[in-house]
Amino acid sequence: MTTPDAFFVPAGVSKDGFEKVTATENTVSVWAPTMQHGAPPSALLVRALERVDAREDTRISRVVVDILGPIPVADIEIRAWTERPGSNVELVVAELWAEGSAGTSRAVARGSAWRMRTSATEDVAHAGDRVLTPAGDGVDFAFGDSWSSGYLDAVEFRILTEFGGAGPGEIWARPRPVLVQGETMTPLERLFSIADIANGIGAQLPIDEWTFLNTDLTVHIFRVPQGEWVGVSAETSTGPDGIAMCGGTLSDELGPVGRIAQTVLVRRRG
Repeated sequence: MTTPDAFFVPAGVSKDGFEKVTATENTVSVWAPTMQHGAPPSALLVRALERVDAREDTRISRVVVDILGPIPVADIEIRAWTERPGSNVELVVAELWAEGSAGTSRAVARGSAWRMRTSATEDVAHAGDRVLTPAGDGVDFAFGDSWSSGYLDAVEFRILTEFGGAGPGEIWARPRPVLVQGETMTPLERLFSIADIANGIGAQLPIDEWTFLNTDLTVHIFRVPQGEWVGVSAETSTGPDGIAMCGGTLSDELGPVGRIAQTVLVRRRG
């Protein structure tokens, strides 16, 4: 059976009236074939956060995604609501629900976002981070056997630095599939379909000796990205007790668009 050219396909509505989608093989994580990579569900949460009680005069400025457990490659139910309404600032929340092994549904990921009313500030626009080397100067790259997964195989990469070297890892990436079959991705959906790779790009540890799973991601977006390519510059700082933090910058081909931070659980294999 051919895998759809999408991370998710529509699956109607749940018995409670919530939208459902089915995850495809394009979402599969490097850590387990039954688990989704964090990027596609993060983008799915952003899709819900942008749509709930949508207003044309606002946009998302910050997103926090908490991964509440392994997100299965299965049917996913999407729930979203406005937590704190406001004329200038509002907080919106979304959750992804899936059925567990016991047959009961539970939330597997949660996202919250500040949405702010926009105004004209073009005359004072400024980016505080350096401009990433252009995507056209990157080298086409495919991950090897140890990193192979449905998600990584579904994304096109151009590397700027060697993995595990001194300083931040840097890469350009763009998804080949759309987020949901039959839809065109919004700029933020595209950004979040890539953003979660930061802790892998910034890792200083060999994957055959260590696991380093992130439990969350926080992204601040000061400018809406443009174009197909997402640039990631990231580096992970590892503490002495198995806990790490990845921090980095997200870019489009015009320059930086925001910053990302992730909490990372580090464990030695074997």
